[in-house]
Amino acid sequence: MTRGRPATPIDTHPASTDDEAARAPRLRLRVEFENGGRIGPGKIDLVEAVAETGSITAAGRRMGMSYRRAWLLLDALNAMFDEPVVTTSVGGANGGGALVTPFGRALVAAYRDLEMEAAEAAARRMEAFRLKLKAGPAPQPAGDPDA
Repeated sequence: MTRGRPATPIDTHPASTDDEAARAPRLRLRVEFENGGRIGPGKIDLVEAVAETGSITAAGRRMGMSYRRAWLLLDALNAMFDEPVVTTSVGGANGGGALVTPFGRALVAAYRDLEMEAAEAAARRMEAFRLKLKAGPAPQPAGDPDA
């Protein structure tokens, strides 16, 4: 990874507290690029955690993963693009840290916008079916990949 200054939080869309939004179907969006790279909610959440904590270690801890796993995911993101998503600086007097670059912030914002647009489209398209749901949790077959 490249070197940089400690991070600052990324501005993201506030979570909806509306009761209708809470009942709307939820999506998990993954974007696959032609070079084989992928971004999804996990990597985006990790980049946001780095922005908030200024640390890969703290971001990984927050998400329940090891430093190595967090570093590998961020390294994969950096390798996908011709600009870094996150930069790092080694420890020392200032303690080192990680910074989400302007490109990384733009990536997170674009993903969150896409996620919101897709969720709104899904809610519109699925509303008639949502109203037909039986009460209680839906049974899931063992090993269901969509569960």
